[in-house]
Amino acid sequence: MTFESLDRLDGRVVVIAGGKGAIGRAAAKRLAARGARIISLDRSQPLTVQPMLNALPVVGSGEHFAVTASITDSAQLIAAARAVADRAGRCDMLINSAGFTRSIAAADLDSLTDEVFDEIVQTNLRGVFSTVRAFVPLLKASGDGLVVNVSSIAGFTGSGSNLAYVAAKAGVDVLTKSLAKVLAPSVRVIAISPGVVDSSFVPGRGSDFNEKAAASIPLKRVGTVHDIASAIEACATQLRFATGSRIVIDGGRSL
Repeated sequence: MTFESLDRLDGRVVVIAGGKGAIGRAAAKRLAARGARIISLDRSQPLTVQPMLNALPVVGSGEHFAVTASITDSAQLIAAARAVADRAGRCDMLINSAGFTRSIAAADLDSLTDEVFDEIVQTNLRGVFSTVRAFVPLLKASGDGLVVNVSSIAGFTGSGSNLAYVAAKAGVDVLTKSLAKVLAPSVRVIAISPGVVDSSFVPGRGSDFNEKAAASIPLKRVGTVHDIASAIEACATQLRFATGSRIVIDGGRSL
């Protein structure tokens, strides 16, 4: 592993769990522009994701492609990692941007049923661990591997779409630190913590919520998916001596 900044990512293979999501798409666009080969890992069948990948620039490292797996199914993840190894021969970077949530007021304990709690934690926390575990052999073989976990300021502020999501993201932050220790020096692990982002990730939140949130943010606007994608890009290209870090991209909302 070298620690010098990189202008290009030619020859590097990036797997994006949740690649068809808003943040995943934005990250794919930025990294492909740098020369990386993008592999989107989603529950959807490849034919539904491939058109998005076909719109990305292709440099010299091969065409972008999609693989199907649920991040809560370890057998599917292992099969996906095998498919990446067979088709691309390597994996240099893993972005964990898959997940889901729903709006449940923190005080509404009864609506956060055991089933909903378990599903949110299973997807947003265990799914991250399971995906990393499946791709670790390829990341280690790279010798310059990188994992970027998309977390949330909810994990350290205690405020978010619901209490299960808050707990899951706190777990992702601690998991990031632990994995950074055990996977060093061949693999770096970093968490990106967005605040409010203008996307459809939280069902039911619209422009009215964003306008109210923006008024309370020091930089006076909510985040965009490109704000988050640029931070992911920086982890791969500029922040080369960082591992175990939590990078907050929230316009100051958490201050």
